[in-house]
Amino acid sequence: MERTLKAAIIGSGNVATHLAKKLSESTIITQIYSRNIDNARTLALATGAEAIDDLSLLTKDADIYIISVKDDAIPDIARQAGNSDALWVHTSGSVPMEALSSISPRYGVLYPMQTFSKEIDVDMEKVPVFIEGNDPESLDKIRLFAERISPNVREADSEARKKLHIAAVFACNFTNYLWGFSVDILKSIGQDLSVMEPLVKATFEKALKVSPHEGQTGPARRNDLKTIQKHLDELQGEAKDIYSLLSLNIIKKYYNEQS
Repeated sequence: MERTLKAAIIGSGNVATHLAKKLSESTIITQIYSRNIDNARTLALATGAEAIDDLSLLTKDADIYIISVKDDAIPDIARQAGNSDALWVHTSGSVPMEALSSISPRYGVLYPMQTFSKEIDVDMEKVPVFIEGNDPESLDKIRLFAERISPNVREADSEARKKLHIAAVFACNFTNYLWGFSVDILKSIGQDLSVMEPLVKATFEKALKVSPHEGQTGPARRNDLKTIQKHLDELQGEAKDIYSLLSLNIIKKYYNEQS
């Protein structure tokens, strides 16, 4: 693919890093903006871009401007960016595309639904990218860039994207947090999380095959109060509170269904 299209990236965090690196394979990354010039330079070096820490220095000739920063920073970036006729998008799952309406008459969203950390490689070709545009022309152009990131491109308006983000928090962020409790318990007996790998993989594969609701197992699913109490006796603090809350909700869901 010929590298003729140009993109400017506003941000240098986890999402921006993976997007910029993937896009640089097929797109000219003109600039990387970050309030921290060292962070901008690091990502610029990896993508052949110019590093800037002042939005007034933003190039005027990019085909797309991608804001990839924390959600609460998007409105501030929009205010600082000024007016433009170029295409602007943000990468947030929860912010409406209208947050960019003050910048340009052409705007939208390019939301890659994945967990990103700078130091962990991600196969971007497997990441679903959800897009939205304020008009058909903008949507088509956003799709053009999204397809340079992943072949799995789907349309989702702001309301649908918000729900996607909530679903992702349950599937990823909360689950990862619970794994932390597992790690702590395993560490106390000289084990690590790798011992759980077959269990975690089987659980996810079963959830995909028969749905999480049908695939639920465990003492709470069986209403095994004696085992639950034994576990609670071993726990304390936040881990005990969360175990108790989740067990109670599982019992309510499945025991009510059986009765």
